[in-house]
Amino acid sequence: MHDHFPRGSGVLLHPTSLPGRLGVGNLGEPARRFVDWLVEAGQSLWQVLPLGPTSYGDSPYQTLSAFAGNPLLIDPCPLVDAGWLATGDLSAIPAPPDGPVDFGAAIGLATKLLDRAHAGFRAFAPAPARAAYEEWCRREAAWLDDWGLFTALKERNGGRPWTQWPAGEARRDPATLEVARAELSEDIDRHRFRQWLFHEQCRALRDYARARGVRLFGDIPIFVAHDSADVWANPSLFRLAADGLPTAVAGVPPDYFSATGQRWGNPIYDWDAMRERGWDWWIARLRASLAQVDLVRIDHFRGFAACWEIPAGEPTAVRGRWAPGPGAAFFRAVREALGALPIVAEDLGIITPEVEGLREEFGLPGMKVLQFAWSDPLNPFLPHAHVPNCVVYTGTHDNNTTVGWWREEAGEPQKRFLAAYFGRSVGTIGRDPHWTLIRVGMMSPAHTFIAPMQDLLGLGSEARLNTPAAASGNWTWRLPAQALDSSLAAYLIELTRLYRRHPDQQGRGAADVHPAPAP
Repeated sequence: MHDHFPRGSGVLLHPTSLPGRLGVGNLGEPARRFVDWLVEAGQSLWQVLPLGPTSYGDSPYQTLSAFAGNPLLIDPCPLVDAGWLATGDLSAIPAPPDGPVDFGAAIGLATKLLDRAHAGFRAFAPAPARAAYEEWCRREAAWLDDWGLFTALKERNGGRPWTQWPAGEARRDPATLEVARAELSEDIDRHRFRQWLFHEQCRALRDYARARGVRLFGDIPIFVAHDSADVWANPSLFRLAADGLPTAVAGVPPDYFSATGQRWGNPIYDWDAMRERGWDWWIARLRASLAQVDLVRIDHFRGFAACWEIPAGEPTAVRGRWAPGPGAAFFRAVREALGALPIVAEDLGIITPEVEGLREEFGLPGMKVLQFAWSDPLNPFLPHAHVPNCVVYTGTHDNNTTVGWWREEAGEPQKRFLAAYFGRSVGTIGRDPHWTLIRVGMMSPAHTFIAPMQDLLGLGSEARLNTPAAASGNWTWRLPAQALDSSLAAYLIELTRLYRRHPDQQGRGAADVHPAPAP
């Protein structure tokens, strides 16, 4: 078995979905409580979505940087303990109700608190804390300096995309940027300070989880947003016109999710320029991600073989072409720089032999989604077709919840096939379809099984996290404060032991277990 992938199971839950003091989850106490519950439930993996700073639409897959973290995920409570916030700064904020995340309100509260904390740090931080901050800034300067300046300039320009800034700023004229660094030095430092807090809290959470046998499973979108520090600071690595706008954008052709495909709008990499630089930007990106988490899923892995390239002027993804990616040369360079690759390949959608060959050459596990399995006996997502080197999901963040899928999306032929597969009636499975898929995922020969938290709770489509191609209403589901109860953990740990996914069972037989009825 691959060293990075012992037999195990875990839960998919983005940190923003946790209960939190500002109406959104964070990397502090809410996250540590969730890790404790995972341990109680016998789980060894916590899968999250990308952790970068989000922009309009709040999507973690369209971030302002591939290296920076989302300041919204900073826990403000330790800033009170450090003396950089006053106790009243937090106690004056009313307790948020249960329910969806109000990102606008949460961002407003977090921004005020972090600005006060920055002022408090400058006024009261002891010498060791100042030295630690300055040393971190020096160590991370390769991306941090660009991020601080990009964000400060973006604020000064009213939040507009960088292509709409004054020409000297947009084109990174050296003299213009030198003046801007001097004029905006305090704003730049404010943004660097937020990143230090984020990265320190992220490292502390990973250490806390590791010490308890839980590994953090991250996510890297293959493409980056056009309006990002990455593209602004490295325009030669992307296919851009003279005005800085993309000549072509990424997406996927028409598929299960959308009849017109998905036009993501991300710029296409100039892979030749990447190769000439020794893939340094990508290697730095992967190294930075693996400093935060223990393993990562690369979203849209097939783009390394070929990506759906859409002319920038096209309004939908219907008209495009498959353009070649960097292929095996890229992964050889990454493996040489980073060693064995703790990477999961998101290989859903239109997958060719070239994509499968690339994944298999480097031993990367692919994905199987059980909601997609119930068409016919040849479907590769059916449990009998699973291979050990893969990660099985009931559904992903892009799917409906399993209960929502069963009630609203699965057709009668699918339901009858699924029921026949398990020798049960449609009505019987309909009482708890989520536990049917969770159990079969647990028993799969795949080394890893992941269930979204919503499926463990048996929630319907009201708890869906994301609907691909929907412009609004995504990412806002939040875990009810009392949802992490012991009876659910007790049932889950029994399934985990029954199917030999508990960390204590690696290398020996399963313990004698007698599973209780599903909660």
